[in-house]
Amino acid sequence: MNYTVYCLYATKYDKIYVGYTSDLISRYYSHNSLATKGYTIRYRPWIVVYTEELDSQSAAMKREKELKSFRGRAYLRG
Repeated sequence: MNYTVYCLYATKYDKIYVGYTSDLISRYYSHNSLATKGYTIRYRPWIVVYTEELDSQSAAMKREKELKSFRGRAYLRG
C-alpha cells in the first residue's frame, strides 16, 4: 500500500498543516468538509500545496515528522 505525505495551506490565515494518509482525496475532503472538530476546521478552506508518495506507513510517518520540524516547515514555505 502506498502512503502520501501532504501539506495543506490556508491562504486566508497563512497556516500550514502536514499529515499522511493512504487515501489523499478522502482525507482532503475530511479536512475541508466532513470534520466537526480539530485543528483544521478553524482555518478552512485548505489547498494541497505539496505531496510525496512513500511505500510504507513507517516511511510516511518519518517523513511527516521531518516536514513538521523547523527545517521541514521552512522547506515547505519555500
